[in-house]
Amino acid sequence: MSQFRERQRAIAAVVTCNALEVFDFVTYAFFAVQIARAFFPSTQPQAGLLLSVAVFGVGFIARPLGSVVIGYYADRAGRKPALLLTAMLMTIGTLGLALTPSYAAIGFFAPMLVVACRLVQGFALGGEIGPSTAFLLEIAPDERRASYVSLQFASQGVATVLAGAIGAALSAALGAQAMAAWGWRVPFALGALMVPVALYLRMAMPETLAAAPAPGPARAATPTTPWRPAYLALGICVVAGGTVATYVGNYMATYSTTVLRLPTTAGLLATMAVGLATIAGALAGGRLADSVGRWPPMFWLRLAVAVATVPAFLLLLRSPDVATLLAVSAVLAFLNTASGSGALTALCELFPPQRRATALAIVYSVGVSLFGGSTQFVVTWLIGTTGDPVAPAWYVMAANCVAVLATMFLPETRPAQSRRPRVASV
Repeated sequence: MSQFRERQRAIAAVVTCNALEVFDFVTYAFFAVQIARAFFPSTQPQAGLLLSVAVFGVGFIARPLGSVVIGYYADRAGRKPALLLTAMLMTIGTLGLALTPSYAAIGFFAPMLVVACRLVQGFALGGEIGPSTAFLLEIAPDERRASYVSLQFASQGVATVLAGAIGAALSAALGAQAMAAWGWRVPFALGALMVPVALYLRMAMPETLAAAPAPGPARAATPTTPWRPAYLALGICVVAGGTVATYVGNYMATYSTTVLRLPTTAGLLATMAVGLATIAGALAGGRLADSVGRWPPMFWLRLAVAVATVPAFLLLLRSPDVATLLAVSAVLAFLNTASGSGALTALCELFPPQRRATALAIVYSVGVSLFGGSTQFVVTWLIGTTGDPVAPAWYVMAANCVAVLATMFLPETRPAQSRRPRVASV
C-alpha cells in the first residue's frame, strides 16, 4: 500500500504542476486584449493586440531551447531535479507577469519585462514535457504505461477548462473596466499560489531514471541504431498533426464569433467543451493503447481526424448554432487527444532511458513550436486569402495526412509484443 501511495503522490506532483504550467500559458492567450491595453498601448487597438499576440508567440520560440537544455539535464541528473527546475522557472515567469507594472507606470520597461517573462515560461514549458512524460512512463507498471502517460494530455484539458471557467467568472464578477485595470492579473496570481503545493509534491518524488527499463523487444535494441534520427523527424510530423488539430480547436472561440457570428459566450463554451473532451479523450486513448497496443489508436484515430474535420466544418457552416459548435469541437478534440495518448507513449518508448527526455522534448517542442505558434495566424490568413470558411479544416486535414503517413513508418512499442507487422522500415 505504501508503494501505491508513493506512486499516486508522484503522479499528482507531475500532473498538478504540468496543469499549472499549461494553465499559465493558456491564460495569457485568454487575456491577450487586457494585456495589450496594459503593456502595449497604441492609438490603434488592433496594433496593440497584434503586439500582445506576438509576445504570446515568443513563448513558443523559447520552447525548443528549453527542451534541449532541460531534457539533457533530465537524462544526466535525473527526472526529479529537472522537474523541480521547470516548476521554479514557471513560477518566476508567472509571478513576473502578475506583478509587472503597466506601461503607464514604468514605460518601455513594462513590455520588455513581459517579453522576458514569456521567454522564461516558454523555456520552462519546453523543458517540462520530456522529463515529465519520461517519469510517468518509467513509474508506471508495464501494462498501464499509456494510461499513465495519457495524464499529460488530461492535465492540459483540466488547465483549459479551469482557465476558461476562471476567466468567465472574473469577467462576470468584475466587469470590463476592472478586468482591464487589474482583473486579468488574478488568474496568474492564483496559479502562483498553487506552485508551493506543486513544489512540495515534486520534492518528495522518487527518481526513476536509474530504474528505467531498457527498450523492449519491439523497439530497436541499441541506442546507436541508425533509425533513431529518422524517429525524431517522424515524431515531429506526428506531433505536428495533433498540434494543428489542437490549436484549430482552440481557434474555435474566434471562429465562432468572426465567421459563424455567434455570441462571445458561445466561443467560451466551445473552449470549455474542447477542454472536457480533451480530458475524456486522453484517458480513453490511454486505456485503449494499453489494451490493443500503441499503433492502432495512433494510426486509426489520427486518420479519423483527417477524414472527419472537413465534413464537421461543413456541418457547422450549414447549422451555425451553439449546439453544433459544441458537438463539432468536442468530437474532434476527443479523437485528436485519444490518438495523442498512444502517440506520446510510443514516442517516449522509442528511445532508451538515457536519451528519452531529450529526444521526446525535442520532438514535442519542435512540432508544437513550428505549428502551434503559427496555426492561428495561418488559418486566419487562409480564410482571408481564399474566402473559404472551411480553410481551417483543410489545413487540419493536410497536417494530419502527413501525421498518418509518418505513423506508418513507426513500429509498435508496447512491451514484449507487437500487435501489427511494420508497414515499412526507415
